[in-house]
Amino acid sequence: MAGSCCGSTRVVPRLDPAPCNALTQAAAGLLVPHAEVAGIAPGGAVSATRSVDVDVQAPAAGACPETWTVGARLTPVSGEVFGADGNLQAVPSGTWVATSAQVVLPEAGTYALSADFYSHIAATTPWAVAINARLVNVTAGAALVTRRIQFGNINDGGGTVMSLQNAGSLSTFLTVTGPTTIRVEGQRVHVGFTDSTQSVLGGPRLGFVKVSD
Repeated sequence: MAGSCCGSTRVVPRLDPAPCNALTQAAAGLLVPHAEVAGIAPGGAVSATRSVDVDVQAPAAGACPETWTVGARLTPVSGEVFGADGNLQAVPSGTWVATSAQVVLPEAGTYALSADFYSHIAATTPWAVAINARLVNVTAGAALVTRRIQFGNINDGGGTVMSLQNAGSLSTFLTVTGPTTIRVEGQRVHVGFTDSTQSVLGGPRLGFVKVSD
């Protein structure tokens, strides 16, 4: 077939100027936007133990432009338990007594632990008795924090029945790698003179809140 080339034709696309059109005409051609995820390694913040809930709200069907709303909120696990009074008089001096104030930290992470209670000592003078309390990592078999809650030393010549009470608390941070049981324990120590007839770690409360993954 006879004929000759009559030159080249450049086709310039027509772009809809509507705001929902993400394409842009530049001198060098079309600009097509893309999303790039940056930050920590991909998947590094995704697990069953994370303490942040991410909310994604999709745009309405046919919306122009399409606007996606993304938000996040802290949702740390927490818990609290109230135990029964611990009778410290029923065991020899220096023996640790487990109370029923016990919790299970459900997953790996760092937790803030707090406990409070009161102590009660009754004895006939002269007497010297102390009460200690501690938090114990039952899973690891290790004490976390120990504190003297009360110390009574009464010497009035003898024969007087006296009782003393005091309030105390314990707090600490703990990092665990998996489910972990924590418990409040109490201890009576006969320091001197007459031993007590009553010694109690009363009203124990134990709570936790996860502060970090």
